[in-house]
Amino acid sequence: MSPPADLIKAIRTGLLSEVVAALDAGAQVELNDGQGDSGLPLAMACFMGFAEIVRELALRGAKVNFPDNRDSKSPLSMAIRGGRNEVVKVLIELGAVVPPGVQTGLTKQELMVAEWKAQHFGAGSTGGDPSGNSPSEVEEIKVTGCYGTDTDVLDAEMRRAIETMGKK
Repeated sequence: MSPPADLIKAIRTGLLSEVVAALDAGAQVELNDGQGDSGLPLAMACFMGFAEIVRELALRGAKVNFPDNRDSKSPLSMAIRGGRNEVVKVLIELGAVVPPGVQTGLTKQELMVAEWKAQHFGAGSTGGDPSGNSPSEVEEIKVTGCYGTDTDVLDAEMRRAIETMGKK
């Protein structure tokens, strides 16, 4: 088979390792859908609900945004139409813009967390926040055991960060 056919087959089976192999063999991530529109691999992965394949395709250059994400062929619309909430979250984390009034299938909190992740963990190609500013500093905490650990403080900090983001 050819690399493009291998990529489509790998996406349909949902096997990330085969998707990676097809991309490494030269398959383009922006294949046309037969009607001249690019983005077939990402659209398929979104509709079928393969979140890790969506991440891999985006990392390799697949476009997660359309000029209007209400377009029925946009990755976001495909994930919503397929009822793939996990993929919707991933797309938003990767920087997909949710147009006003679009029902994503996510709760308000899930949507806010996904948008927060996009803002703080490098949505887009800048490696930082989408505005191009340097990435936020993240404290890494190594926990060897968690018996008796009070996680309420961490939960409160996360809620406060989400609320602050919602006010901006």
